[in-house]
Amino acid sequence: MAAAYPPSYYAASAKPFPRQPVLEGDLAADLVVVGGGYTGLSTALHAAERGLSVILLEARRIGWGASGRNGGQMIPGLRWGAKELVAALGEGRARELLLLANSAAGKVRGRIARHAIACDLRHGHFTAAVKPAHLDAMKRELEELDRLVGYPDGRIVEPGGVGEFVASPLYHGGFFDAGGGHLHPLNYALGLAEAALAAGVRVFEDSPVTALERGSKVVARTAGSTVTAAYAVLATDTEIGELDAAQGRMTMPVANYNVATAPLGAEQAAALLPANAAVADSKFVLNYYRLSADNRLIFGGGEKYTPAPPPDVAGFVRPYLERVFPQLAGVAITHAWGGMVGVSLNRLPRLGRDGNMLYAHGWSGHGVLLTTLAGELLADALAGEGRGFDLLASLPGRPFPGGPLLRHPLYVLGMAWFALKDRL
Repeated sequence: MAAAYPPSYYAASAKPFPRQPVLEGDLAADLVVVGGGYTGLSTALHAAERGLSVILLEARRIGWGASGRNGGQMIPGLRWGAKELVAALGEGRARELLLLANSAAGKVRGRIARHAIACDLRHGHFTAAVKPAHLDAMKRELEELDRLVGYPDGRIVEPGGVGEFVASPLYHGGFFDAGGGHLHPLNYALGLAEAALAAGVRVFEDSPVTALERGSKVVARTAGSTVTAAYAVLATDTEIGELDAAQGRMTMPVANYNVATAPLGAEQAAALLPANAAVADSKFVLNYYRLSADNRLIFGGGEKYTPAPPPDVAGFVRPYLERVFPQLAGVAITHAWGGMVGVSLNRLPRLGRDGNMLYAHGWSGHGVLLTTLAGELLADALAGEGRGFDLLASLPGRPFPGGPLLRHPLYVLGMAWFALKDRL
Protein backbone atom coordinates (compact mmCIF):
# COMPACT_ATOMS: atom_id res chain seq x y z
CA MET A 1 0.00 0.00 0.00
CA ALA A 2 1.38 3.42 -0.95
CA ALA A 3 2.54 5.49 2.01
CA ALA A 4 0.85 8.78 2.88
CA TYR A 5 2.41 11.63 4.81
CA PRO A 6 1.59 11.53 8.53
CA PRO A 7 -0.81 14.34 9.45
CA SER A 8 0.99 17.56 10.36
CA TYR A 9 0.83 21.28 9.65
CA TYR A 10 3.61 20.76 7.11
CA ALA A 11 1.77 18.01 5.24
CA ALA A 12 -1.38 20.14 5.21
CA SER A 13 0.48 23.16 3.78
CA ALA A 14 2.96 21.39 1.48
CA LYS A 15 3.32 22.48 -2.11
CA PRO A 16 2.23 19.99 -4.79
CA PHE A 17 4.76 17.30 -5.57
CA PRO A 18 3.93 14.39 -7.88
CA ARG A 19 4.26 10.92 -6.45
CA GLN A 20 7.34 9.23 -7.86
CA PRO A 21 7.21 5.69 -9.29
CA VAL A 22 7.90 2.48 -7.42
CA LEU A 23 11.14 0.76 -8.44
CA GLU A 24 10.43 -2.04 -10.89
CA GLY A 25 12.99 -4.22 -12.61
CA ASP A 26 16.76 -4.15 -12.36
CA LEU A 27 18.59 -0.85 -12.87
CA ALA A 28 22.17 0.33 -12.68
CA ALA A 29 23.84 3.62 -11.74
CA ASP A 30 27.10 5.06 -10.48
CA LEU A 31 25.48 5.78 -7.09
CA VAL A 32 22.45 4.48 -5.22
CA VAL A 33 21.23 6.69 -2.37
CA VAL A 34 19.00 5.07 0.25
CA GLY A 35 16.74 7.62 1.94
CA GLY A 36 14.76 10.57 0.64
CA GLY A 37 15.33 13.10 3.41
CA TYR A 38 17.66 16.09 3.39
CA THR A 39 20.86 14.01 3.54
CA GLY A 40 19.90 11.70 0.70
CA LEU A 41 18.47 14.46 -1.46
CA SER A 42 21.49 16.72 -1.01
CA THR A 43 23.85 13.84 -1.77
CA ALA A 44 21.92 12.80 -4.88
CA LEU A 45 21.64 16.36 -6.18
CA HIS A 46 25.30 17.24 -5.68
CA ALA A 47 26.49 13.89 -7.09
CA ALA A 48 24.36 14.39 -10.21
CA GLU A 49 25.78 17.88 -10.62
CA ARG A 50 29.23 16.32 -10.50
CA GLY A 51 28.30 14.04 -13.40
CA LEU A 52 27.37 10.80 -11.65
CA SER A 53 24.30 8.79 -12.61
CA VAL A 54 22.21 8.56 -9.44
CA ILE A 55 19.21 6.54 -8.27
CA LEU A 56 17.50 7.50 -5.02
CA LEU A 57 15.29 4.99 -3.20
CA GLU A 58 12.80 6.17 -0.58
CA ALA A 59 10.79 3.68 1.46
CA ARG A 60 7.74 5.96 1.72
CA ARG A 61 7.47 9.55 0.43
CA ILE A 62 10.13 12.22 -0.05
CA GLY A 63 10.58 14.00 3.29
CA TRP A 64 8.36 11.47 5.08
CA GLY A 65 10.58 11.26 8.17
CA ALA A 66 12.27 13.92 10.27
CA SER A 67 13.07 16.04 7.21
CA GLY A 68 9.36 16.72 6.74
CA ARG A 69 8.28 16.90 10.38
CA ASN A 70 10.99 18.77 12.32
CA GLY A 71 10.71 22.16 13.96
CA GLY A 72 12.13 23.96 10.94
CA GLN A 73 14.90 25.58 12.98
CA MET A 74 18.18 26.44 11.26
CA ILE A 75 20.70 26.25 14.12
CA PRO A 76 24.30 27.02 13.09
CA GLY A 77 27.26 24.98 14.29
CA LEU A 78 27.45 21.66 16.12
CA ARG A 79 26.00 20.57 19.45
CA TRP A 80 29.51 20.95 20.85
CA GLY A 81 30.56 24.56 21.20
CA ALA A 82 33.97 26.05 20.51
CA LYS A 83 35.26 25.47 24.05
CA GLU A 84 34.27 21.78 24.01
CA LEU A 85 35.84 21.23 20.59
CA VAL A 86 39.11 22.87 21.61
CA ALA A 87 39.27 20.86 24.82
CA ALA A 88 38.65 17.56 23.01
CA LEU A 89 40.39 18.09 19.66
CA GLY A 90 42.83 20.99 19.97
CA GLU A 91 42.67 24.43 18.42
CA GLY A 92 43.60 23.48 14.86
CA ARG A 93 40.92 20.83 14.32
CA ALA A 94 38.38 22.83 16.31
CA ARG A 95 38.90 25.84 14.05
CA GLU A 96 38.52 23.73 10.90
CA LEU A 97 35.37 22.07 12.20
CA LEU A 98 33.78 25.35 13.21
CA LEU A 99 34.48 26.93 9.84
CA LEU A 100 33.08 23.88 8.07
CA ALA A 101 29.97 23.55 10.25
CA ASN A 102 29.26 27.27 10.06
CA SER A 103 29.32 27.09 6.26
CA ALA A 104 26.17 24.94 6.33
CA ALA A 105 23.79 27.88 6.61
CA GLY A 106 25.19 29.35 3.42
CA LYS A 107 24.79 25.98 1.67
CA VAL A 108 21.09 25.86 2.58
CA ARG A 109 20.43 29.47 1.60
CA GLY A 110 22.36 28.92 -1.60
CA ARG A 111 20.23 25.92 -2.58
CA ILE A 112 17.03 27.79 -1.77
CA ALA A 113 18.08 30.75 -3.93
CA ARG A 114 19.53 28.70 -6.78
CA HIS A 115 16.48 26.47 -7.18
CA ALA A 116 13.85 29.06 -6.16
CA ILE A 117 12.57 26.80 -3.36
CA ALA A 118 9.45 28.32 -1.81
CA CYS A 119 9.90 27.26 1.83
CA ASP A 120 9.14 30.41 3.85
CA LEU A 121 12.79 31.13 4.68
CA ARG A 122 13.28 33.58 7.56
CA HIS A 123 16.50 34.76 9.20
CA GLY A 124 17.72 34.73 12.79
CA HIS A 125 17.91 32.24 15.65
CA PHE A 126 17.74 33.07 19.37
CA THR A 127 18.91 30.71 22.12
CA ALA A 128 17.13 31.80 25.31
CA ALA A 129 18.96 31.40 28.61
CA VAL A 130 16.81 29.57 31.15
CA LYS A 131 19.24 30.37 33.98
CA PRO A 132 21.69 33.26 34.59
CA ALA A 133 24.50 30.71 34.58
CA HIS A 134 23.52 29.72 31.05
CA LEU A 135 23.92 33.33 29.91
CA ASP A 136 27.39 33.44 31.47
CA ALA A 137 28.29 30.27 29.54
CA MET A 138 27.01 31.85 26.31
CA LYS A 139 29.25 34.87 26.86
CA ARG A 140 32.30 32.65 27.33
CA GLU A 141 31.36 30.61 24.27
CA LEU A 142 31.03 33.67 22.02
CA GLU A 143 34.40 34.94 23.22
CA GLU A 144 36.00 31.61 22.28
CA LEU A 145 34.16 31.48 18.96
CA ASP A 146 35.34 34.97 18.10
CA ARG A 147 38.91 34.14 19.11
CA LEU A 148 39.02 31.01 16.96
CA VAL A 149 37.21 31.99 13.79
CA GLY A 150 35.82 35.48 14.19
CA TYR A 151 32.04 35.23 14.24
CA PRO A 152 30.21 38.39 13.15
CA ASP A 153 26.73 36.86 13.25
CA GLY A 154 26.51 36.27 17.01
CA ARG A 155 25.69 38.67 19.82
CA ILE A 156 24.79 38.38 23.47
CA VAL A 157 21.38 39.62 24.57
CA GLU A 158 21.26 40.80 28.18
CA PRO A 159 18.17 40.04 30.29
CA GLY A 160 16.62 43.44 29.56
CA GLY A 161 16.75 42.77 25.83
CA VAL A 162 14.87 39.46 25.73
CA GLY A 163 11.69 41.24 24.68
CA GLU A 164 13.32 42.07 21.36
CA PHE A 165 12.93 38.39 20.50
CA VAL A 166 10.34 36.69 22.71
CA ALA A 167 7.52 37.81 25.01
CA SER A 168 8.05 35.27 27.79
CA PRO A 169 8.81 35.74 31.50
CA LEU A 170 11.10 32.69 31.69
CA TYR A 171 14.41 33.90 30.28
CA HIS A 172 17.57 35.58 31.53
CA GLY A 173 19.04 36.84 28.28
CA GLY A 174 20.40 34.75 25.46
CA PHE A 175 22.42 34.43 22.28
CA PHE A 176 21.17 35.76 18.94
CA ASP A 177 22.68 34.26 15.79
CA ALA A 178 21.90 36.14 12.58
CA GLY A 179 23.28 33.18 10.64
CA GLY A 180 20.43 30.96 11.80
CA GLY A 181 16.80 31.07 10.80
CA HIS A 182 13.78 28.92 10.07
CA LEU A 183 11.83 27.44 7.17
CA HIS A 184 9.02 25.10 6.14
CA PRO A 185 10.91 21.81 6.39
CA LEU A 186 8.79 19.63 4.11
CA ASN A 187 8.71 22.23 1.35
CA TYR A 188 12.49 22.52 1.56
CA ALA A 189 12.78 18.73 1.11
CA LEU A 190 10.37 18.78 -1.82
CA GLY A 191 12.30 21.64 -3.38
CA LEU A 192 15.53 19.64 -3.14
CA ALA A 193 13.73 16.70 -4.74
CA GLU A 194 12.55 18.85 -7.66
CA ALA A 195 16.11 20.10 -8.15
CA ALA A 196 17.45 16.54 -8.03
CA LEU A 197 14.95 15.39 -10.65
CA ALA A 198 15.91 18.32 -12.87
CA ALA A 199 19.58 17.34 -12.48
CA GLY A 200 18.81 13.84 -13.75
CA VAL A 201 18.42 11.87 -10.52
CA ARG A 202 16.00 8.96 -10.85
CA VAL A 203 13.80 9.03 -7.74
CA PHE A 204 11.64 6.11 -6.58
CA GLU A 205 9.17 6.31 -3.71
CA ASP A 206 7.41 3.48 -1.84
CA SER A 207 10.52 1.41 -2.56
CA PRO A 208 11.99 0.21 0.76
CA VAL A 209 15.43 -1.37 0.53
CA THR A 210 15.36 -4.80 2.17
CA ALA A 211 19.03 -5.66 1.75
CA LEU A 212 22.26 -3.98 0.72
CA GLU A 213 24.79 -6.44 -0.68
CA ARG A 214 28.36 -5.31 -1.11
CA GLY A 215 31.22 -6.63 -3.21
CA SER A 216 32.95 -5.04 -6.16
CA LYS A 217 29.53 -3.43 -6.71
CA VAL A 218 26.69 -2.58 -4.35
CA VAL A 219 23.30 -4.19 -4.91
CA ALA A 220 20.29 -2.54 -3.25
CA ARG A 221 17.34 -4.93 -3.17
CA THR A 222 13.70 -3.94 -2.87
CA ALA A 223 10.63 -6.18 -3.27
CA GLY A 224 11.53 -7.98 -6.48
CA SER A 225 13.81 -5.27 -7.92
CA THR A 226 17.45 -4.23 -7.68
CA VAL A 227 19.78 -1.31 -8.21
CA THR A 228 23.42 -2.16 -8.91
CA ALA A 229 25.89 0.69 -8.37
CA ALA A 230 29.54 1.39 -7.82
CA TYR A 231 28.74 3.19 -4.56
CA ALA A 232 25.94 3.47 -2.03
CA VAL A 233 25.09 6.17 0.49
CA LEU A 234 23.01 5.24 3.53
CA ALA A 235 20.94 8.29 4.48
CA THR A 236 18.18 6.72 6.58
CA ASP A 237 19.02 8.28 9.99
CA THR A 238 16.84 6.55 12.64
CA GLU A 239 16.32 3.48 10.44
CA ILE A 240 19.98 2.97 9.54
CA GLY A 241 20.22 -0.07 11.83
CA GLU A 242 17.91 -2.01 9.54
CA LEU A 243 20.62 -2.07 6.87
CA ASP A 244 23.77 -1.59 8.96
CA ALA A 245 23.59 -2.98 12.50
CA ALA A 246 26.93 -1.47 13.53
CA GLN A 247 25.78 2.06 12.68
CA GLY A 248 22.41 1.39 14.28
CA ARG A 249 24.18 1.04 17.63
CA MET A 250 25.74 4.49 17.27
CA THR A 251 22.49 6.46 17.51
CA MET A 252 19.18 6.30 19.34
CA PRO A 253 15.78 7.24 17.89
CA VAL A 254 14.18 9.85 20.14
CA ALA A 255 10.56 10.96 20.01
CA ASN A 256 9.90 14.59 19.12
CA TYR A 257 6.48 16.32 19.31
CA ASN A 258 5.19 19.56 17.79
CA VAL A 259 1.96 21.51 17.60
CA ALA A 260 0.72 24.38 15.47
CA THR A 261 -1.81 26.85 16.81
CA ALA A 262 -4.59 28.41 14.83
CA PRO A 263 -3.43 31.60 13.02
CA LEU A 264 -2.82 34.24 15.67
CA GLY A 265 -3.07 37.28 13.44
CA ALA A 266 -0.17 39.52 12.52
CA GLU A 267 -0.42 41.76 15.60
CA GLN A 268 -0.45 38.97 18.20
CA ALA A 269 2.23 37.00 16.35
CA ALA A 270 4.52 40.03 16.25
CA ALA A 271 3.93 40.63 19.96
CA LEU A 272 5.02 37.08 20.80
CA LEU A 273 8.13 36.93 18.59
CA PRO A 274 8.90 40.51 17.48
CA ALA A 275 11.99 39.66 15.40
CA ASN A 276 10.34 36.61 13.78
CA ALA A 277 13.43 34.60 14.72
CA ALA A 278 13.36 30.94 15.63
CA VAL A 279 13.79 30.36 19.37
CA ALA A 280 15.13 27.44 21.38
CA ASP A 281 15.84 27.53 25.09
CA SER A 282 19.02 26.39 26.82
CA LYS A 283 17.62 23.39 28.67
CA PHE A 284 18.99 19.93 27.86
CA VAL A 285 15.41 18.80 27.19
CA LEU A 286 14.53 21.97 25.35
CA ASN A 287 11.49 23.86 24.11
CA TYR A 288 11.73 25.33 20.61
CA TYR A 289 9.30 27.43 18.61
CA ARG A 290 8.82 29.85 15.75
CA LEU A 291 6.14 31.51 13.63
CA SER A 292 4.81 30.04 10.40
CA ALA A 293 4.22 32.14 7.31
CA ASP A 294 0.52 32.39 8.21
CA ASN A 295 1.27 33.52 11.79
CA ARG A 296 0.74 30.28 13.66
CA LEU A 297 3.00 29.42 16.59
CA ILE A 298 4.78 26.14 15.85
CA PHE A 299 5.96 24.80 19.20
CA GLY A 300 7.95 21.71 20.12
CA GLY A 301 8.56 20.51 23.64
CA GLY A 302 8.05 17.89 26.27
CA GLU A 303 9.92 14.95 27.71
CA LYS A 304 9.11 11.49 26.38
CA TYR A 305 11.70 8.80 25.90
CA THR A 306 9.62 5.84 24.72
CA PRO A 307 8.71 5.38 21.04
CA ALA A 308 4.96 5.06 21.64
CA PRO A 309 3.37 8.51 21.14
CA PRO A 310 1.14 10.01 23.82
CA PRO A 311 -2.56 9.38 23.15
CA ASP A 312 -3.13 13.14 22.86
CA VAL A 313 -0.10 14.92 21.37
CA ALA A 314 -1.71 18.36 21.61
CA GLY A 315 -2.56 17.76 25.27
CA PHE A 316 0.98 16.53 25.89
CA VAL A 317 2.67 19.62 24.40
CA ARG A 318 0.16 22.28 25.57
CA PRO A 319 1.48 22.65 29.17
CA TYR A 320 4.96 23.42 27.87
CA LEU A 321 3.61 25.97 25.39
CA GLU A 322 1.48 27.70 28.01
CA ARG A 323 4.35 27.82 30.49
CA VAL A 324 6.49 29.69 27.97
CA PHE A 325 3.56 31.83 26.80
CA PRO A 326 0.96 32.14 29.58
CA GLN A 327 -0.82 34.73 27.43
CA LEU A 328 -1.76 31.85 25.07
CA ALA A 329 -3.63 29.82 27.70
CA GLY A 330 -6.43 27.96 25.95
CA VAL A 331 -5.22 28.84 22.44
CA ALA A 332 -6.67 26.63 19.71
CA ILE A 333 -4.28 23.95 18.45
CA THR A 334 -5.11 22.84 14.92
CA HIS A 335 -2.29 20.38 14.21
CA ALA A 336 -0.25 18.05 16.41
CA TRP A 337 2.32 15.53 15.27
CA GLY A 338 5.44 13.67 16.22
CA GLY A 339 8.31 11.68 14.82
CA MET A 340 11.71 10.24 15.58
CA VAL A 341 15.06 11.98 15.36
CA GLY A 342 18.46 10.28 15.45
CA VAL A 343 20.62 11.24 18.42
CA SER A 344 24.21 10.13 18.97
CA LEU A 345 25.64 9.50 22.42
CA ASN A 346 27.79 12.64 22.37
CA ARG A 347 25.35 14.63 20.16
CA LEU A 348 27.83 14.85 17.27
CA PRO A 349 26.90 13.65 13.76
CA ARG A 350 28.14 10.35 12.38
CA LEU A 351 29.77 10.32 8.94
CA GLY A 352 31.92 7.52 7.60
CA ARG A 353 32.86 5.06 4.91
CA ASP A 354 32.83 1.26 4.86
CA GLY A 355 34.36 0.22 1.56
CA ASN A 356 32.10 1.37 -1.25
CA MET A 357 29.32 2.40 1.16
CA LEU A 358 29.19 5.80 2.84
CA TYR A 359 26.79 6.89 5.58
CA ALA A 360 25.67 9.95 7.52
CA HIS A 361 23.24 10.15 10.44
CA GLY A 362 22.81 11.19 14.09
CA TRP A 363 22.11 14.89 13.52
CA SER A 364 20.98 15.39 17.13
CA GLY A 365 18.80 18.44 16.51
CA HIS A 366 21.05 20.20 13.98
CA GLY A 367 19.83 18.37 10.90
CA VAL A 368 18.19 21.21 8.98
CA LEU A 369 21.58 22.77 8.21
CA LEU A 370 24.16 20.01 8.62
CA THR A 371 22.41 17.51 6.34
CA THR A 372 22.67 19.74 3.27
CA LEU A 373 26.36 20.28 3.96
CA ALA A 374 26.92 16.57 4.64
CA GLY A 375 25.25 15.56 1.39
CA GLU A 376 27.63 17.74 -0.55
CA LEU A 377 30.60 16.36 1.38
CA LEU A 378 29.50 12.78 0.69
CA ALA A 379 29.30 13.48 -3.03
CA ASP A 380 32.66 15.27 -2.97
CA ALA A 381 34.24 12.27 -1.23
CA LEU A 382 32.97 9.96 -3.98
CA ALA A 383 34.71 12.25 -6.47
CA GLY A 384 37.99 11.99 -4.56
CA GLU A 385 37.74 15.34 -2.77
CA GLY A 386 37.35 14.13 0.79
CA ARG A 387 38.89 16.78 3.04
CA GLY A 388 35.62 18.10 4.45
CA PHE A 389 34.12 14.62 4.65
CA ASP A 390 37.18 13.27 6.47
CA LEU A 391 37.04 16.17 8.93
CA LEU A 392 33.48 15.40 9.98
CA ALA A 393 34.13 11.66 9.85
CA SER A 394 36.96 12.17 12.37
CA LEU A 395 34.59 13.40 15.07
CA PRO A 396 34.67 11.17 18.16
CA GLY A 397 31.85 8.75 18.80
CA ARG A 398 31.00 5.46 20.46
CA PRO A 399 27.96 3.20 20.61
CA PHE A 400 25.24 3.50 23.20
CA PRO A 401 26.05 1.14 26.08
CA GLY A 402 23.98 -1.84 27.10
CA GLY A 403 23.57 -3.98 24.02
CA PRO A 404 20.22 -4.73 22.35
CA LEU A 405 18.27 -5.23 25.59
CA LEU A 406 19.65 -2.51 27.85
CA ARG A 407 20.70 0.34 25.55
CA HIS A 408 17.27 2.02 25.51
CA PRO A 409 16.58 1.69 29.29
CA LEU A 410 20.03 3.12 30.02
CA TYR A 411 19.35 6.00 27.64
CA VAL A 412 16.03 6.70 29.36
CA LEU A 413 17.77 6.86 32.74
CA GLY A 414 20.38 9.25 31.37
CA MET A 415 17.78 11.55 29.83
CA ALA A 416 15.76 11.53 33.04
CA TRP A 417 18.87 12.66 34.93
CA PHE A 418 19.48 15.58 32.56
CA ALA A 419 15.79 16.50 32.71
CA LEU A 420 16.10 16.63 36.50
CA LYS A 421 19.11 18.92 36.19
CA ASP A 422 17.02 21.26 34.02
CA ARG A 423 14.68 21.73 36.96
CA LEU A 424 17.32 22.36 39.60
